[in-house]
This record gives sequence, C-alpha cells and structure tokens, in this order.
Amino acid sequence: MLISLLLSDPLAFFIVAACLVLSLTLHEWGHAYAADRLGDSTPRRFGRVSLNPAAHLDPIGTLLLLFAGFGFAKPVPVNGARVGRWGMLIVALAGPLMNIAVALVCVLLLLLFGSAILSSTVLTTAVLTVLSINILLAVFNLLPIPLFDGSRILAALFPGTLGRSLAEFEAQPFSFVIVMLIVFIGSNQIGQLVRAVQSFALGLIGY
Repeated sequence: MLISLLLSDPLAFFIVAACLVLSLTLHEWGHAYAADRLGDSTPRRFGRVSLNPAAHLDPIGTLLLLFAGFGFAKPVPVNGARVGRWGMLIVALAGPLMNIAVALVCVLLLLLFGSAILSSTVLTTAVLTVLSINILLAVFNLLPIPLFDGSRILAALFPGTLGRSLAEFEAQPFSFVIVMLIVFIGSNQIGQLVRAVQSFALGLIGY
C-alpha cells in the first residue's frame, strides 16, 4: 500500500506514486490517441487526448491505489460505430502497447546507461519502478476479464455471441464489483504471472 510506504519511506512513496501516475496516464492516452487517429472525436471532446494526468485519474481508482495497492484510471469513451470492429481492437491494444513501449524504453536505458543509472539510488528506483509498473499494467490489462482491455480484444476478434455477452455484462451495474471479486480471488495467480514476466524482462538484460 502506498500509504504504508509514505509512512516508512517518503522518497520512495513519491517515486512510486509519480511512476504510477505517469504509467496510468500514458496507458489511457494511448487509448484516446488511437481512437482520435481512427476518426472518433469522442475522446477529444472529453479532453482525453491529453498527457495531463488530471484528465485520466479516477478519484476512486486513485484512493484504491493509496489504500489497497491497486487501482484504475477513468476509461476512455469511444464510439465503436465510428472506429468499427477492427478499430476497437486497435484502441483496446493501444493502452497495453503503450505500457510495453515504456517498459522497452526502460530496458534500453538499462542496457545503454546501466552503470550510470545504478550509481544513483533515486534513478535506479525510478527506472526499475517504471519498468515493473508498466509490465504489470500491460499483463494485467491483457487478461481476458470483462472491463479489461483483454476482454475488448476478445470482443473485437469474436464479435458474435461472445462480444455481445461481454458488452451486456459490462453494462450491468454490478459488473465492477464482480470483476473486482474475481481479481481479488485470483490475485495470487495474477501476481505470479506478472512477477514471471518482470523476472523474464530483467533476466534478458542481466538484472
């Protein structure tokens, strides 16, 4: 939990908090930018084609980050009729791909400037935190769970019964609670998957 980190190590708290805000902002901006480029003006009308974190952070999601250690940003509104089926696939992929791109930049920085980065505790913490958080966001959002990008990718690939069922479920007022319960029940397995990908990425560059 970030609150406990604040009490124990304020510097680490601010580094982790800044990395989380940056990563969540880039993720949602990726969705908004992709939809905008595909001809849907909805994200722009809502002010989402922006790198300003205030445009993307959700009050409840931010509080969950502080007190529970996980959270979410505001979903980007997209008009599926304007972007089409494959456009929705691109928009859904854009967020996780942005996180993957950021993680790759961190890997490249460690490969090119590893010794200089590791000589600074703050830089080491920042780069490794950004890397870890973006791998977490990419893996987490690609899970085929409703309300996550993975389910929207499935809906675009299989727009028939599966796509309609996922859309109908997400429209239900209780869907968020059910999904959070699923995530809570499977948190150990999800955590193991994320740690495995993080270890693989770090292992490739000798960390």
